[in-house]
Amino acid sequence: MTKYRALAVKTGFWKPGENYLNRITAAIKTKVDDGDFLVISEKAISTALGRILDESTVQPSLNAKLLSRLWMRVAWGYFLGVLCRFGQRLQHRLREYPLETGSRHKQVALEHAGVLQSLMFGSEGGIDGSNLPYSYVSLPLSDASEVAEKIQRHVLRTLGKRVCVVIVDTDKTYTFSNFHFTPRPRPMKGIHFAPGFTTYIIGRTFRLKRSSTPLAVAGCRLQATEALKIANIADRVRGPGSGATVWDMAARFNVPVTDVSWEMLARLEHRPIVLVRLKQE
Repeated sequence: MTKYRALAVKTGFWKPGENYLNRITAAIKTKVDDGDFLVISEKAISTALGRILDESTVQPSLNAKLLSRLWMRVAWGYFLGVLCRFGQRLQHRLREYPLETGSRHKQVALEHAGVLQSLMFGSEGGIDGSNLPYSYVSLPLSDASEVAEKIQRHVLRTLGKRVCVVIVDTDKTYTFSNFHFTPRPRPMKGIHFAPGFTTYIIGRTFRLKRSSTPLAVAGCRLQATEALKIANIADRVRGPGSGATVWDMAARFNVPVTDVSWEMLARLEHRPIVLVRLKQE
């Protein structure tokens, strides 16, 4: 069995407009070596690229309001959450799902991810509000492979190191035997996209092995099984940042969800980069 060791690299919080390429090379220049896997959070890149949206400006439709009031509070709060073995705290939060801000969020999900994805209880189609302030959410990268290649070339040109770049999302991929599937759109080759909340429910209900989802690989040939292993190692080492969900993030600062500020997030340690390296026997 291949064994790895990993190092989470602190960089501070990436705001919109950040030069993420320079932030990456500055953070790893004394730590990286040839052959390392450079695992990077998709959300950090999306934020730096300005792929974020302010949900406070969104006008929810009737469908979005129904999703918030009935689907989230009742279906997820009392039935699907139990089926998926959610903890009591998360079930309680879903039963009190915020109607106004929740409806706006569901409207964004309907517009950017579609109906099937909007039925998820969170991170619909890769849309996520954790580790972001106020009413902002991040949108998934549409060109993750191109971004990974750009990072790999920049590291080689700037630091002279040949690394394998892996862009990952914390949304889960589930594995049954050697078959990998995920509700997260546009995963890397070898992981099958199965849209809709049923994919999530199947994975959780049957307690299938789950890992963070690799979206793109550049600089090496990597099979999906090994990429999932590396992504999972990186996820464990990195930690949840400000919180695993927007509720956890707000609870950490003891403020309402929409009152978390840029300054609050900047005070925390952020580790969007993890270096994963083969162990030397």
